[in-house]
Amino acid sequence: MRGLLLLLLLGLLALHQSSCFEFVIDGEWEDEEPEAPDHQERHKRATLTSEEEEDFEAVRGDDITVKSYRVESRITSRFAHTSIRSSVTNSGSRAQSIGFSVKIPKRAFISNFTMNVNGITFVGSVKEKTVARRLYAQATARNKAAGIVRTNSQDLETFNTEVHVPPGSNIEFELHYQEMMERRLGWYEHSLHLQPGRLVPKFQVDVYIYEPKGISTLEVPNTLGEQFAELINVTRSKDKAHIVFKPNINQQRKCKNCTSSAINGVFSVNYDVTRDSNAGELQVSDLHFIHFFAPSNLSPLPKNIVFVIDVSGSMWGVKMKQTVEAMKAILDDLKIEDRFSIIDFNHNVRCWNEDLVPASSVMITDAKRYIQDIKPNGGTNINEALIRAAQMLVRASNQGFINSRSVSMIILVSDGDPTVGEIKLSKIQKNVKKVMTKDFSLFSLGIGFDVDYDFLERISMENRGIARRIYANQDAAEQIRTFYSQVSSPLLKEVAIHFTEGTVTDVTQTYFDKYFGGSELVVAGKVQLSESTTLTSFTTAAAASGDLTLHTDTDVLELDTQLTMQQHSFTGFARQMWAYLTIKQLIRERAVASTVGKKRKITKQITELALQHSFVTPLTALLVENEDATERLLADSPKDPRQGCCTGGHALPGPVDVVYSRPPPWVQTPTPTPSSQARGGPVATALPSTVNIVDNDPHFIIHLPRSNMDVCFNIDSKPGHILSLVSDAGTGVVVNGQLISSKQPHRGKLNTYFGIISVYYQPEGVSVTVHTDRITIIAGRTHQSFTWSATAEITQAGVTGQFSREPEVSVSNVHPGPNPLKKEATMEVKGHKLQVTRGWQKDYRHDSKRGFNVYCWFIHNSGKGFIDGHYSDYILPGLSSFLPTP
Repeated sequence: MRGLLLLLLLGLLALHQSSCFEFVIDGEWEDEEPEAPDHQERHKRATLTSEEEEDFEAVRGDDITVKSYRVESRITSRFAHTSIRSSVTNSGSRAQSIGFSVKIPKRAFISNFTMNVNGITFVGSVKEKTVARRLYAQATARNKAAGIVRTNSQDLETFNTEVHVPPGSNIEFELHYQEMMERRLGWYEHSLHLQPGRLVPKFQVDVYIYEPKGISTLEVPNTLGEQFAELINVTRSKDKAHIVFKPNINQQRKCKNCTSSAINGVFSVNYDVTRDSNAGELQVSDLHFIHFFAPSNLSPLPKNIVFVIDVSGSMWGVKMKQTVEAMKAILDDLKIEDRFSIIDFNHNVRCWNEDLVPASSVMITDAKRYIQDIKPNGGTNINEALIRAAQMLVRASNQGFINSRSVSMIILVSDGDPTVGEIKLSKIQKNVKKVMTKDFSLFSLGIGFDVDYDFLERISMENRGIARRIYANQDAAEQIRTFYSQVSSPLLKEVAIHFTEGTVTDVTQTYFDKYFGGSELVVAGKVQLSESTTLTSFTTAAAASGDLTLHTDTDVLELDTQLTMQQHSFTGFARQMWAYLTIKQLIRERAVASTVGKKRKITKQITELALQHSFVTPLTALLVENEDATERLLADSPKDPRQGCCTGGHALPGPVDVVYSRPPPWVQTPTPTPSSQARGGPVATALPSTVNIVDNDPHFIIHLPRSNMDVCFNIDSKPGHILSLVSDAGTGVVVNGQLISSKQPHRGKLNTYFGIISVYYQPEGVSVTVHTDRITIIAGRTHQSFTWSATAEITQAGVTGQFSREPEVSVSNVHPGPNPLKKEATMEVKGHKLQVTRGWQKDYRHDSKRGFNVYCWFIHNSGKGFIDGHYSDYILPGLSSFLPTP
């Protein structure tokens, strides 16, 4: 058996007193060129042992002080943004490695990681995998690199990093990830793995929930132990909840005088939402919609089920015992209107009954006796077993035994790869697809890590089902029963969700083969701007009692108004949830793509979305760098040979230029535009940089991609002045900004800020005016106003600004300045030699309260010598005025 495969074996060797990291890396990469699936090595995986689980610690080190450990989740409309922050000191007398680990749900996407070591900050940005690896390899070649490892453990992935630091060092870790809450058996479950491994003076968990339609039920089960039963505080209203777990250092102790922590387990919050009707809940925010569909109080559809059970020799022992136990409970759950049969297979295929039979008590008893007598032995003939199961359903349908209002499914339970009969996986996939009609679904349960889970996922998805991994331990029977419970109550079939024509675009999956009770169907997309402020959806489906047609509508501006009044909501949830669902759907489509061309096209779509929305996916990686990009860490998806969906990122476009700057605090950040990609972190872009407008007399930050530097300057103008930002008379596009003053003088001076930004497209008479409290759009006779939570975009090809053609810039003679924290240098640009200062400037795009720092060369005297002419040349008479042509 092969152990957990690590992408990178991390080793950070030394941190010199000069604050220079020396990193060493060893290990193996995920294969760049994927082998043909049928010739891949049959990798063997094992779940973590209990000892390995016990060894897990969120913060690791021999003699360290964990000063704080804080977890915060903000859940808005079933979408969660979770951040984990920890501050650690090396309290020992010698250098040592300090580690930081977080277990996160497999369905989550990491969105950022930052680390500060003795004032040196490493910031993260999501990049296309080959770009990230190229940059990482460059750092490795200079012995300036480290790795971050993600490994697999049941329904969790483990994020690990280590840093080797001298005595007295201070380290701050911060990880962010996002996920959509999936409704199962009537509940949304949000789980946080808490295992600090030691006592923490400042330990706190906060979970904020905001559900616009209301929270119907909420429970926080005490899964951490009786001593914490009274320490979980829940505050809730009709639509909000705040759960706090904040034990002090004495309350964390295992016993009164113990020095070890009793916090070790999963902190869970379960809830459900209020639903007004079976038509669903339609929400619109930031010009993105989410449609939640979870009807109830419907009669279940009858089921036709063929259970296909692997009884090969590898199932001997606990696996078979647990499977038999689960099957007995499942058989007891069948209703009299259901029909079923059982097929067991090893190198041969046997049928308990050649035909589907009613689930009467007599048949149930006989079936339970049959499976009890099964003795595992021999090989594995999956191909013939699945074909026989499908043929059984076809025969029952042809003979008129299947109710037209029923659902038909095959449930496969297996722990290994085919070894008898047809063993070529692609051929088995084709054979099964050929005999499965559109009315049949295949659900696969893969036990342990010997089974090729990737194959089970492909064959299930291709036949309108899903796969689930069952972990081969003592609760395997419960895992199987739980999965069956989720598919045992089909309420609807042939569910289709539509929207009024011309009102939405970029919509995710809208047709669903089945809807199971206690679950939820979710559709997302973008809302088209129009004169109407109402969005309407129509849902059709087949129920036990007949066909249904349901509709619901919502005001497209209402939720944004509500979100502005919620202190702890995740305001970017709709845009991020749309991207999350779209990427998940594309990953499924990629897994079953029939040609290389289709796979490459989907690969490109996934990568572009992941970069725009800052998600670490199987096709992207998180590159973590210090401010001058001399030290780099790489967070890559784990190579799971039984689940490896997405190798082959090499098919994407080649390397691009890289920008480095610091990220914002990330809790309530809106989704970045493609030009800013990773929310202020390192950005991969081959396009000219935009002008970023920030604080104080207004401040400009210009990124120069070819020179790989940021340049900053202030414009010291007066309140009321209108400055030209972009002016292109040829295309008729102009962008201008008007200054306002601060309310109070600062050090005897009134600072100025941009109070109004106007974008005007002359040929169509379209203008977008951004005020401090609203955004207005005028297009002909149409006038619309949006809150700050909404977004509108106008794009015109060919529009360029002053810095679209990057000037040649060089910086030399770098030397200490009067302020030891700010170096000075000489910059040569456009024939001028300018004295510039290195320092930090604030950017408030993603955090309007605190902002985040951007490291740049500051040009004095209102950018003189860098901009063309004097800044007063750019003062205009009106917001729609063009800059005079010279």
